[in-house]
Amino acid sequence: MTEIRHEPAAARYVLDVDGAEAGFAAYADDGTGVLDFHHTVVHPAFRGRGLSAPLVRGALDDVRARGLRIRPTCSAVARFLEKNPDYADLVG
Repeated sequence: MTEIRHEPAAARYVLDVDGAEAGFAAYADDGTGVLDFHHTVVHPAFRGRGLSAPLVRGALDDVRARGLRIRPTCSAVARFLEKNPDYADLVG
């Protein structure tokens, strides 16, 4: 079972798989309603399982629900946006 959780104090979204942290997407909040996603990691034990996309999707879905926008400086987030143009409206 996978779950995305937001850790605002750490400025990151975490992907849990069966209760274990599998990876995270870190961001910087510039205070203007734009979150700069600058680093995405899937931990080595969880790589090769296609977890990057659900991690980024979950984070961006939460950003959208909160009425914020993003800056995709992380290559993983930028690639996700290229493959999923329905999230392009979040770029600001």
